Amino acid sequence: MKNNETTLNFIMEADWTELPADIQHQAKRCLLDTLGALIAGHNTPVADLMNSLVKEQFKGDDATILVKGSKVSASGAALVNGFANNALDIDDGYRKVKGHPGACILPVILAVGEMAPRVTGEKFLTALVVGYEVAIRAGLIRHATCETYHSSGSWGAVGGAAAAGKLFGLTREKLCHALGAAEYHAPIAPMMKCIEIPGMGKDSIGWGCMVAVMSAIMADKGFTGIHPIFDDSPEEEWINSLGKVFEIMNLYFKPYSACRWAQPGVDGALKIMAENRLDPEDIKQIKVFTFKESAALSTHYPQNTEEAQYNIAFPISAALMDGEVGPAQVLAPRLFDKDIHRMMDKIQILAQDRFQKEFPARAESEVEIATTAGTVFSSGVISARWDPHSTLPTDLELENKFLWLSSPVIGETKAKSLVTLIWNFDREKTLDKLIDLSGAHK
Repeated sequence: MKNNETTLNFIMEADWTELPADIQHQAKRCLLDTLGALIAGHNTPVADLMNSLVKEQFKGDDATILVKGSKVSASGAALVNGFANNALDIDDGYRKVKGHPGACILPVILAVGEMAPRVTGEKFLTALVVGYEVAIRAGLIRHATCETYHSSGSWGAVGGAAAAGKLFGLTREKLCHALGAAEYHAPIAPMMKCIEIPGMGKDSIGWGCMVAVMSAIMADKGFTGIHPIFDDSPEEEWINSLGKVFEIMNLYFKPYSACRWAQPGVDGALKIMAENRLDPEDIKQIKVFTFKESAALSTHYPQNTEEAQYNIAFPISAALMDGEVGPAQVLAPRLFDKDIHRMMDKIQILAQDRFQKEFPARAESEVEIATTAGTVFSSGVISARWDPHSTLPTDLELENKFLWLSSPVIGETKAKSLVTLIWNFDREKTLDKLIDLSGAHK
């Protein structure tokens, strides 16, 4: 029980005023980045589908479906906002768990933050940090004790329950039961099956968010759960480091709406084009040397946005044609564009051991472009951009990404107001402005 006790101590004792300044700042960066992905994600087919379903099946008035503004139950709001948060695959990630902690936490604390009494900006941001730290540890343990690579919702639900329990102010005993219930009911989803044949379930984040909220509510009402996952940890330091080492500082951020494993290929191709002043029509063939998980991504023409994201040839082609890979590229009608498809036909993907040795600590690739003139250019080894071991985004770059994603959905005025609000969110007494500004542009 030692590790569980340490984890419970961290969750219950975490306090905004005692967090180091760099952790406080990173929490705001994560809120900005994850909220941008959530807002933009509401303009996707899966979000539209879940919005209709949740309003039908999860009636209530506890929490808000962002962008749409509808009120539903807290578990329903977490469900639809959770699906939206990862709908474009442009949310943050943590390399060693091969998944997305932020999208597992933000929808949960948005829902619980409206339901729980007196949730201030400080409490909200503290719960966000708690959620990240607990989710990442749960993910490390999940992958160390299970051979199958499971999706983010499988461990993110535990971090979400920790954040929810923190906001609800659960007793120590109830908090322990909430963590156990979240672990037991989390979607244990085999990730590679959704990469082989992509579906709307993706990283199981939506379901994980719902489980997190329900686990905290159930525990508060007396539901008993299993002993949480933390006593299963093969590494004592993973748990002993809670409150001392903040893994929220070791996240990567994503400049493109595509699987992280494809993104070194995108940057490698763009690097060659810029350095050699090439145009798309100059390209005869593209070779991408990469690790086997990256090479497992599809190279077929996508039939929907999920297939466009879990693809390696499509984002490279879209970037070469449009100079970006965002909502405009991975949603209809652009995902069906014939010029992008013709560029995809020129791409060959090759898995190599030299890149496998570095994965998952690093996601690296090398791109070669052969031109119609007979010249071959190489990118050299390229790491995924905005990674801890490469170059992390500046605050301004994250602001620009947020505006790029959210302005088409909620309007530029609201988007800019949200940026200002988030940098000063620890001064807010309620979540009202955050919820209001995240409504659709009218």
